[in-house]
Amino acid sequence: MSPHPSRRRWPAVLTAERPRPAGIRERPNGWWLAVGAVCFGAFMGQLDASIVTLTYGSLRTGFHASLAAVEWVSLAYLLTLVALLVPAGRLADAHGRKLLYLYGFAVFTLVSAACGFAPSLWALVAFRVVQAAGAAMMQANSVALVTTSAPRERMRSALGVQAAAQALGLALGPTVGGALVSTLGWRWVFWVNVPVGVVALVGGHYLLPRTRARTRVARFDRPGLALLASATTSALLGVSAASGLPVPGWGVAALFAVAAWAGWAFVRRQRRTTAPLLDLAMLRVRAVAFGLVGALSGYLVLFGPLVLVPVVLTARGSSDLTAGLVLTALPAGFALAATGGDRLLPHSLPDRARCLAGAGLFTLAVAGLLAVPLTPGWLVPVLALAGLGLGVFTPANNAMVMGAIPARSSGTGGGLVNMTRGLGTALGVALVTLALHLAGSGDIQTGSRCAAVVLVAASAVAVVAAWLSPRTAPEPSRAAL
Repeated sequence: MSPHPSRRRWPAVLTAERPRPAGIRERPNGWWLAVGAVCFGAFMGQLDASIVTLTYGSLRTGFHASLAAVEWVSLAYLLTLVALLVPAGRLADAHGRKLLYLYGFAVFTLVSAACGFAPSLWALVAFRVVQAAGAAMMQANSVALVTTSAPRERMRSALGVQAAAQALGLALGPTVGGALVSTLGWRWVFWVNVPVGVVALVGGHYLLPRTRARTRVARFDRPGLALLASATTSALLGVSAASGLPVPGWGVAALFAVAAWAGWAFVRRQRRTTAPLLDLAMLRVRAVAFGLVGALSGYLVLFGPLVLVPVVLTARGSSDLTAGLVLTALPAGFALAATGGDRLLPHSLPDRARCLAGAGLFTLAVAGLLAVPLTPGWLVPVLALAGLGLGVFTPANNAMVMGAIPARSSGTGGGLVNMTRGLGTALGVALVTLALHLAGSGDIQTGSRCAAVVLVAASAVAVVAAWLSPRTAPEPSRAAL
């Protein structure tokens, strides 16, 4: 006797991508609906990333913890995210980007609710690790879903809209976070994700297209994943340990040694295994290699001030709400440039020139942090200018990278882009915290200047990467893949 029909359907419901309704699928500009659905994830991810930094003060007080311990609420999330983005993209290329995207949203939303109920700091950190696993499934596919849904000639515009949604999340994060922490408490910073996640799940189910081109994965490279996770975790743990955790000097040195060994072993394994986690041929394409360096540097500059500004302003007597309102200038400028830049700049201006212009602008802006007093009146225009530069740079940089990657590998490529952005985000948090720690808690002026030097150096790297990028990105068919 054959199984009951309903029993046969359940596995398919859980493992197969559902088609969009015909009315949505056949609309001439229906691809914009898919981009809009992805924007929910872009918004939610950046809202969570920026809103959490506003809880540091309340978490330190509520759990009687140091700044170095509290920063692991962000770093545990970012480390897990960085380690899982590439494998999540690899699995999505094989099994369906829409499927993993929606599963990621479900995990992220459920665990956001759990974070709000965390009874201790380390329980919160553990929940954030699981939350990051859901975010990895979501973010690894966001860029891929945009680039495979949009016509090639509209890719930069579509990525600009996605970047604007990220910027909107960043813009609302400090303001909403400051208001929630000041009124309802830090737990609501996580609970606010739940209604957005429910809306995004429903929208994604109906608006996202099924995966057309897939890359077959013979077997999953678990040793490669372990080496990648070891390299990124050890490196960032070493930076964090140096910034105030009770770890002796030899322990910090050992962490950096493990990171170097694991990174070397990961590259060696990827060259020799028949089923690599990451096809290193992607990195031999100049547009991809230098674009990834630019993505890391740009996100370090974007997230560094999200730690620096609240610490500096609250140390000088400003409220969490004031710090949040000042920080809003950075992502607001980002959103304005990301959505309007493609309309205001000449359409014929290549991605490389846009990257150079944007990187030059945010380099000048962060250099201003070394010259002006770090007060609300001066910080708002400086952060807004930095946001404008990042908003020009980021969509063009993403388009340059994804334009050089074949559609069948877009999930892996998107995961790689998001991994480098996540690594830049984590470094922005860790290096700014390290600079503040080395200066000493009583010398906020010197610490803020050291942190500004870090941001200027990262900006300079982005300028060099844009300059070394090819004037014309290779077609995907020509890429060495």
